[in-house]
Amino acid sequence: MSKNLVVVESPAKAKTIKKYLGKDFEVMASYGHVRDLMPKEGAVDPEHGFAMKYQVIEKNSRHVDAIAKALKKADALLLATDPDREGEAISWHLLELLKERGALEGKSIKRVVFYEITQQAVNEAIAHPRDISSDLVNAQQARRALDYLVGFNLSPLLWKKIRRGLSAGRVQSPALRLICEREKEIEAFKIQEYWTLEADAAASKHPFVAKLTHLDGHKLGQFDIDNGDRAQALVEQLTKAASGELLVIKVERKQRRRNPAAPFITSTLQQEASRKLGFSTKRTMSVAQQLYEGVDIGDGAVGLITYMRTDSVNLANEAVKELRDFIAGHFGEKSLPAKPKTFKTRAKNAQEAHEAIRPTSVYRTPEELKPHLKPEQFKLYQLIWRRTIACQMNHATIETVAVDLDTRKSVPEKGVSNTGSNIFRATGSTVVDPGFMAVYQEGRDDTKAEEEQRILPPMKEGDRVELVRIRPEQHFTEPPPRYTEASLVRALEEFGIGRPSTYATIISTLQQRSYALLENKRFHPTDVGRVVNRFLTEHFNPYVDYDFTARLEDQLDAISRGEKVWIPVLEEFWEPFLGRIQEKEQSVSREEAVQARELGIDPKSGRPVSVRIGRYGPYVQIGSKEDEEKPRFAGLRPGQKMDTITLEEGLALFELPRELGFSPEGEKVSVNIGRFGPYVKYDNKYVSLRGEDPYTIALERALELIQEKKQADANRVIKVFPDSGIQILNGRYGPYVTDGERNARVPKDQAPEKLSLEQAQTLINEAPAKRARRKTGTRKKAKG
Repeated sequence: MSKNLVVVESPAKAKTIKKYLGKDFEVMASYGHVRDLMPKEGAVDPEHGFAMKYQVIEKNSRHVDAIAKALKKADALLLATDPDREGEAISWHLLELLKERGALEGKSIKRVVFYEITQQAVNEAIAHPRDISSDLVNAQQARRALDYLVGFNLSPLLWKKIRRGLSAGRVQSPALRLICEREKEIEAFKIQEYWTLEADAAASKHPFVAKLTHLDGHKLGQFDIDNGDRAQALVEQLTKAASGELLVIKVERKQRRRNPAAPFITSTLQQEASRKLGFSTKRTMSVAQQLYEGVDIGDGAVGLITYMRTDSVNLANEAVKELRDFIAGHFGEKSLPAKPKTFKTRAKNAQEAHEAIRPTSVYRTPEELKPHLKPEQFKLYQLIWRRTIACQMNHATIETVAVDLDTRKSVPEKGVSNTGSNIFRATGSTVVDPGFMAVYQEGRDDTKAEEEQRILPPMKEGDRVELVRIRPEQHFTEPPPRYTEASLVRALEEFGIGRPSTYATIISTLQQRSYALLENKRFHPTDVGRVVNRFLTEHFNPYVDYDFTARLEDQLDAISRGEKVWIPVLEEFWEPFLGRIQEKEQSVSREEAVQARELGIDPKSGRPVSVRIGRYGPYVQIGSKEDEEKPRFAGLRPGQKMDTITLEEGLALFELPRELGFSPEGEKVSVNIGRFGPYVKYDNKYVSLRGEDPYTIALERALELIQEKKQADANRVIKVFPDSGIQILNGRYGPYVTDGERNARVPKDQAPEKLSLEQAQTLINEAPAKRARRKTGTRKKAKG
């Protein structure tokens, strides 16, 4: 009989911890959260103190049963879930479920917390248990309630006003705004041409490059040379003035220190793994979780890194001592600073910000562990190991050199006019002492490493160097870059949007909702993403405002520290938010919400041409619903965007119809683009083209799609009752009975193919009638 039952989130973590505990401990996994809000309206009740209605997560109910059963044989329950709000909430929810079952009577309940899964850390935690932190639980509940209230009230409004299936999130929406605003900056950017002049020179036969900085005594501005003719004229003028050589008039040498970066926190780990390893934020966190929970390195599983969800750059004193001993032994005493390096933590929440992400033992080198790690585990562990080593090493010393060279043969004395002075500047740098750079260098998104690492030949004032030639170089100004995963995480962190544990979820949600696409490692907002963003920024601006979102995160942090009470925080948010939802539901028409863009007039019909968003994506419309003649519709081609498509491009979509030929059954096959996107037509039936280009699809591929559609249609019909109009069909959510007016699900305990006509009629009679679709535009007409 086990005296102590320990519960953690995952089986991998359970396996590692079990290794450190004796026979008096049984370790089990909850497999993550055991309880969550009911996925329906009313799960959070603002009218009754924001009461929250929870239900057991179905897939984990059997694990709760197993824990309850094991607890009967134990004297004590030790809750050892992760050391953050989510971990605290998992323990609390499990405790509540066990309490409901009466399973806690006579049991000792303890909360144990550790930030690394090692023998010492686990034993230390077991020896110093605490109670469940109500502050952390309240902060997690407040966050969950806020996310629910936003999602369950704002998302349905998007369904009504734009299209079904859309969603809005408390932190997801400001993140989308960042991406959309960057795209607007790019589209509004005006490219400017400018030229630079570079001199290819040589000193003692060692070549180097210098750039023109002063012309005829005046410093050059970026756009002073703005065309090729001017640049070529100056090349000739300066070449003539120099007569094959340049005079060194100034040499500046400076030494500067470069300090190591702080050890990893969640956001910096995600950024560096993206830059250096090409990992997505989600992949980074998944691999880090594996390293934290434990990997078998030959003598059983051991946790290799500390907890990976943290805002803190602090390191434990024991870890710093181990690092300094390792550095001294492997790199020499000269690589150690006189005293340990410390870094400033920006996070306010001391409860969650315990330590930076580091190896549990620096003596477990990446090369030693490589045979036991998967390739991605090795890469991430090596990144963490090197960054941690580097953060406690000496600074790097870099000597920078700047040399000014003149086209004049001699330099006049001070006070004499600089007329005729044309100065080229050459810059370079040399690493005098690599220090920490021997182990690790932080990546950059906008690196100019080539210029910084250029080494110049020795030169001194008065030297004359050979001028090989002067080259004109054409340049164009560039718009701000689109966000990468790394730069988006940095922006989210800078604006205070979300917290370390949420960055990966925010980014994956934007992609899952098709609000943003990651192309060539850069985020591009989709048309639907831009429509949703415009709607939210115009009508719900306070709630997608960066400062508002950051202040709300600060309030959640204050709740977790016990400085604020969670209910008043929710009340302060909810009442104005609900008021705005109700007001916008009445005042904003669908036409205003989708923000159709007028492209112009169709020259053939004289009818207006517009582009708008629909259920299946963006489309061009000729005419309006008020016209006697029905509007015509055509979906956009891949790569076309609502905000940039022109009238000519829009009208060209209606010229598409392509006759492909005939099917083996003699059906005429053609392809076209309609309101709901591109499609293949055969006989009088249609097949949607998903991911296919209607302009290039061939008959062979079209016939494959037609055959797939015929097969799907055949499989859709389970049973037909002749003369009754009733059918049993396979639907998206399972088999159902329909008479064309009502649909009724077939109960799980009944075989659909065995239903009788009477049973089918009974199911239909008990089903609600289909709701009539409200005619769009009714509200608009009523206003007039």
